Amino acid sequence: MNRGTVLAFDFGTTKIGVAVGDWETRMAHALEVIRGEANDPRFARIAALIDEWRPSQLVAGLPLSLDGEEHDLTRRARRFANQLNGRFNLPVTLVDERLTSVEADARLREAGVNAAGRKRVEDSVAAQQILQDHFDHVANDHATAHA
Repeated sequence: MNRGTVLAFDFGTTKIGVAVGDWETRMAHALEVIRGEANDPRFARIAALIDEWRPSQLVAGLPLSLDGEEHDLTRRARRFANQLNGRFNLPVTLVDERLTSVEADARLREAGVNAAGRKRVEDSVAAQQILQDHFDHVANDHATAHA
């Protein structure tokens, strides 16, 4: 059984959205957006978040084209997930993130967030959606296995 806190990442070349959740509630929450392209400061911030939240697992979004094909950003996201695992020695699960940014933008629009506000938080809300999808998928698999 899965337990503990989970940190999730929506990887991008200039921004990484971060969300947090836990297996007990199976609810994801947007946390922050790490900005910048340089790896050292980005991983330093991730290390601080891992130190603060003490996750038992990490989740990283896997960007695929709408037809499920991999592309350059997919390979970069896989490399990022491998680096997370290598640096922090925590299990990393890749989750299909197709349309999560579109969903995040739509949810923020519905909440009345203006364009500048959406741009500021969209990646963390996308990470929240990735993590929520992971929780829901695992819960549904578990329910199906015991039905």
